Amino acid sequence: MLNATTIDIAPPRAAPPDPARPHAVVIGSGFGGLAAAVRLGARGYRVTVLERLPVPGGRARVHRQDGFTFDAGPTIVTAPQLFEELWALCGRRMAEDVTLRPLSPFYRIRFDDGACFACSGDAAAMRAEVARLSPGDLAGYEAFMRVSETLCRIGFEELGDQPFGAPRDMLRVLPELLRLGAWRSVHALVARHVRDDRLRAALSFHPLLIGGNPFAASALYGLIAHLERRWGVHWVMGGTGRLVEGLAGLIRGQGGTLRCGAEVAEILVRDGRACGVRLADGATLAADIVVSNADSAATYRHLLPARHRRRWTDPRLERARYSMGLFVWYFGTHRRYPAVDHHTILLGPRYRGLLDDIFRRRVLPADFSLYLHRPTATDPAMAPPGADAFYALVPVPHLGAGIDWRREAEPFRRAVARRLSETVLPGVEDAVVTSRIATPLDFAEDLLAFRGAGFGLEPILLQSAWFRPHNRSEEVERLYLVGAGTHPGAGLPGVLSSARILDRVVPHAHALA
Repeated sequence: MLNATTIDIAPPRAAPPDPARPHAVVIGSGFGGLAAAVRLGARGYRVTVLERLPVPGGRARVHRQDGFTFDAGPTIVTAPQLFEELWALCGRRMAEDVTLRPLSPFYRIRFDDGACFACSGDAAAMRAEVARLSPGDLAGYEAFMRVSETLCRIGFEELGDQPFGAPRDMLRVLPELLRLGAWRSVHALVARHVRDDRLRAALSFHPLLIGGNPFAASALYGLIAHLERRWGVHWVMGGTGRLVEGLAGLIRGQGGTLRCGAEVAEILVRDGRACGVRLADGATLAADIVVSNADSAATYRHLLPARHRRRWTDPRLERARYSMGLFVWYFGTHRRYPAVDHHTILLGPRYRGLLDDIFRRRVLPADFSLYLHRPTATDPAMAPPGADAFYALVPVPHLGAGIDWRREAEPFRRAVARRLSETVLPGVEDAVVTSRIATPLDFAEDLLAFRGAGFGLEPILLQSAWFRPHNRSEEVERLYLVGAGTHPGAGLPGVLSSARILDRVVPHAHALA
């Protein structure tokens, strides 16, 4: 068991804690938890963030080895205004602590036949790319982007930070969702507008970024294409971990505390209200409110005793549908690959069949598609001089498939290395000088992700908005949820918006004082 420690990873400026202020305990230091802590601190709470791992960040923690820096999870920032707002709440500017570098292209998609499609925020360049790939689909592409813009305005800008705590909240937006065809899948939406199979894949893969199957995720998630165009895709110089450090500094500046190696074993309840937490070492912390940034299924299955649960019972959580798992290979090479972009998506020979294997059949297929991240394309400091840092992320079935990752991990890594060597990284197998992997088993053991799912609940229509675990818990008062497993869902804009919802559902500290 890890010993509870208080860490200082922020600038030295800090406000003294005020024991008279109402106390908020935040479980987990992923981006949802860190953003929640900043918002609660700005609303008068004395905040303690508890993280079971030895470093903060959750899925966004950082691995450093052999002179290389690897962001464990998120690698891009979209909708940066959501981060900027957190700094503004503390009377500061994000640019004081974090440098964002816009990327163009956002990413390059490489199809199995070797053809490529560069996705960017430049409307003219995108039209040229579509015309080069499938000239007959240009008008359909432009029609799809108009739909994506409408979806983004309604689904993200208008509804993304609205709580869905009652059935009437869902009924209020139902006519708009029906008008937008939200019952269709993202792929079905795209297929209504373009005919080329490669272009359909390029415009519909986005739900995979938040744990969804493009053939099952609600068409509402077609908003991502416009979201990227409007606010861009950005890299954080020094790695996404710099955002974790910056947010930790804001919390400390507010007088809050971030404790790593502090594992929560139970959310304490008295008279139907969350009143604190019990740690794995037996210590307890009293709290006026509790916010969980832990996996939502794990929050209810393991932290809140069954006697306090009516809706999110163990059987219901077992029946729910969960996102795919992730296989991630982090590696560094002694040479550079200057022809490789910052972000590359390598699609395999199958699209729908592969996704069926992952999400429905739950088998580990011989072929795969992958996302290749090369941060040193933009930020050479992520690796030693003359070297490159990478990670290759492959969607795979979650642990419900019964795959023995202790046995399969290394053969699968070798298959990924062969695929990269045959395509965009020639000779990579002989160039690797440092390596580590993460499988769905690691997500389950390190992050307590139910079934090792990389993104929590699968984002289908009947597991979205009111149908997801609510931001204000339905089970006990003064318990709140943020992060990928609650509304609005996974991805940095989603988890930051979940924390933004707290401003609407958590009473101001003055009301509890």
